[in-house]
Amino acid sequence: MAQANKFSRRAAVAALMAPLAVETAHARQANAPVKAKDPLKVTKLETFLVKPRWVFLKIHTNAGITGLGEPLLEGRALTIQTAIKEIEPYLIGKDPRPIQHHWQAIYRHAFYRGGPILTSALSGIDQALWDIKGKALGVPVYELLGGPTRNRIRVYAHGGGSPERIKGLIAQGFTAFKIGPARRRRYPRYVETPAEVKYAAEKMAEFRRVVGDGIDVGVDFHGAVSPAHAKMLIKALEPYNPMFIEEPIQAQNHDVMAEIARSTHLPIATGERVFTKWGFREVLEKKVATILQPDLCHAGGISEVRSIAAMAEAYYAAIAPHNPMGPISLAAGVQLAASIPNFLIQEQVSLGDGYIRQPFKVREGYLELPTAPGLGVEIDDNAIADKLGHDWRNPESYDDDDGSVMDW
Repeated sequence: MAQANKFSRRAAVAALMAPLAVETAHARQANAPVKAKDPLKVTKLETFLVKPRWVFLKIHTNAGITGLGEPLLEGRALTIQTAIKEIEPYLIGKDPRPIQHHWQAIYRHAFYRGGPILTSALSGIDQALWDIKGKALGVPVYELLGGPTRNRIRVYAHGGGSPERIKGLIAQGFTAFKIGPARRRRYPRYVETPAEVKYAAEKMAEFRRVVGDGIDVGVDFHGAVSPAHAKMLIKALEPYNPMFIEEPIQAQNHDVMAEIARSTHLPIATGERVFTKWGFREVLEKKVATILQPDLCHAGGISEVRSIAAMAEAYYAAIAPHNPMGPISLAAGVQLAASIPNFLIQEQVSLGDGYIRQPFKVREGYLELPTAPGLGVEIDDNAIADKLGHDWRNPESYDDDDGSVMDW
């Protein structure tokens, strides 16, 4: 009988709340710029090369709503533009709102699935579709992903340059940085001398003295260090407690990276060159890293990185999205970061000054949670007029001693 009474009370409460829920849903729909039953169709996909090396995407609709994305693959801007053009016929005339359906169609109908080119093109399209849907409903994207899990988003800056520059960034509000391991040679040998390892440690000590122990510092090996040298280098950096060691070796070498992860107490981070949930499955299963760095411009966009974050949560791994790109990419990362429980920190190199109408602002190491609909940013067409077009190429790196090809 007590059990029956409990169910009766629940039913009564549900009956009382149902009209309120319906009323709230109706009110939200009434205020939405595009009603659920209103026709909304994609009319055009437009890409722009933007200095220094970015690609911006605009997806236009018949309702006047434009979605923004960054379908970038560094050094392959023209290739990405062509990939977008090849995908365009699929989207023209379709309702942009069933995002997951479009993701599946674009990814799976390619037959040769995945890879950096197709997945990067799809990533920018996915960002733009979420932007359209948020704008159509009048809410930020994170509200469509279940609502915020935090009220501000921590970010870090790249820490190269003089101590004065670093102190200036701290004064601007940054509380975390990423640097590369110091070296006197432009490119590391397969096995370096004890003097070079000592030099890297000394420079790390100097950086730590400049920023103090209250600042987080990640060290990015950029996948350009051999497994043999990486182990020595990590051991030398351990006393200075970096926030993480990023890509200690080539990112595709998961078995050896997992071995390195087991050999140090420092967190290993990787993911900028890993695509989709299928790529990250191996990273997690092999315990390659405890900090995953999927790039929302490469790994499959907001939709896919959200899936990657859910997988990572089951392995107690954190998400620190990779982003050395523009402010649209940052905006997408912020929306994702706001909606997942295992977010750590967001990379950025541009807060949008000279590109978007309302650039991001850093306060005490954080960005405020955006409240504008969609991704929350709009391109400043006048400001970027002198930044359109670029011919950026990946650096061609050769060893100073014997001329052999080196990793960038």
